[in-house]
Amino acid sequence: MTATDKKPSLHGHVVIGYDGSRHAERALEFAVEEAVRRRTGLQLLCGVPWPPPASAGLGLSPAEHSERERVTRELLDEAAERARKLAAGELDVVTTVTRDPAVEALVHHGRTAALTVVGTRGHGGFAGLLLGSVSQRVAAHTHMPLAVVRGDADGTGEHADTVLVGVRSNSETAAVRYGFEEAARRGARLHVLHAWSYAPFTGTLTRPDSPRSHEETAEARKAAEALPRYAVAPVRDEFPEVEVTTDHECRSPSAALVERTKSVERVVVTVHRHTHPFGRRLGPVTHALLHHAHCPVILVPGT
Repeated sequence: MTATDKKPSLHGHVVIGYDGSRHAERALEFAVEEAVRRRTGLQLLCGVPWPPPASAGLGLSPAEHSERERVTRELLDEAAERARKLAAGELDVVTTVTRDPAVEALVHHGRTAALTVVGTRGHGGFAGLLLGSVSQRVAAHTHMPLAVVRGDADGTGEHADTVLVGVRSNSETAAVRYGFEEAARRGARLHVLHAWSYAPFTGTLTRPDSPRSHEETAEARKAAEALPRYAVAPVRDEFPEVEVTTDHECRSPSAALVERTKSVERVVVTVHRHTHPFGRRLGPVTHALLHHAHCPVILVPGT
């Protein structure tokens, strides 16, 4: 790995993949706010997306490669200065330039970070094609929480000061805990939602209007209502200052969560990863949120 000599001074810092694009600027603002609230440092990570001149067939002279690396370093230095101004001087900002592939670099540097931040798309530099490529692949391999800064929520809705956590089981303690911590840091409310789909007569001969069908539906609804309460229970007493509500919705989880993101500050979910012959793949809810959420999405690796 080739990098500057500047290293983050604090364990548990915030890392941002930065390339100077408009989306990266929004992600930078998000990352600065997160680092200030956490009272930790910020690491700006940017790559030189051109291999060294020794690589065959690229036509880059040593002078051209040196110039491009110089421009990249200047880009990071300017971003670091903007970050310090946004934080009113209350932020330790360090910069790292690397020649490693984007996913490898972000996962590697994110191992000791409290949060890694990326934008939704770049313009061909280190963070280029983040939404369609890098962010999904980082999410499939990250060991720590990942924030993908996207969305068009204006922050003025009824639930604008709310952190939303989506759960599909009552064992997603890591994501629920992150939601509590985020709400506590922001002085926000926490809302935990379980969305579910149920077809009581699938695979049986039970008529949808039969007494048995109604009983099964009622039992399923009762279990769905209880699930988010059970998910909250192991963590609730640690955050007495956080106002928390739980809810369930009989609807496609992807559609339900995307709709709810229109009126909340951010959404937190467990990133569910599945083994595939061509590598790890994300679950449908994570995939839908990365493409359609109306607010920043925070993915917390499951245990």
